[in-house]
Amino acid sequence: MDSPADSPLDSTAPDRPVDARDRDDEGRARNARPRDGLGRPLPYGADGVPRQPEGVVRPPGETVVEAQRLLDEGKPFHAHEVFEDAWKSGPGEERELWRGLAQLAVGLTHAARGNVTGGARLLRRGAGAVTDWAASASGRERPYGIDLPGVAGWARDLARDVEGGAAVDAGARAPRLRG
Repeated sequence: MDSPADSPLDSTAPDRPVDARDRDDEGRARNARPRDGLGRPLPYGADGVPRQPEGVVRPPGETVVEAQRLLDEGKPFHAHEVFEDAWKSGPGEERELWRGLAQLAVGLTHAARGNVTGGARLLRRGAGAVTDWAASASGRERPYGIDLPGVAGWARDLARDVEGGAAVDAGARAPRLRG
């Protein structure tokens, strides 16, 4: 059997391969369960949100536009995957920028899921990362039009709100990357 699609199905979980490990075409473990907009796994066979393809190399401006679209749609988990692609494929001097933005998206994801501690921690970590990157990038406070001071301020404000008990609607609280 070459892939989950070729595997017999487990009668206890419709559409789930019997071998209990979903695999991609190269044999790597990949969870094929559908996901909701916040990246939470749904039962096999449920309607989920289409996943972002992994490993897509986009121009930086396109990365920002795609991530903003996903954030505005209340899909910060999926925006994180877009930032992660830029982090892994971009030039070395920008990796910390994209990693920090990915942390902000994951922080929003956790906050929207109700994970107060993890959400606030990741929001602050991401804010620190983009602030540190801007400080070391001399003159690049707005790389690709991204308002790094504004995004960092948004993240710190949201972290305080989350710790204060505010419920978070990911789409309504999405940052404006370009101000």
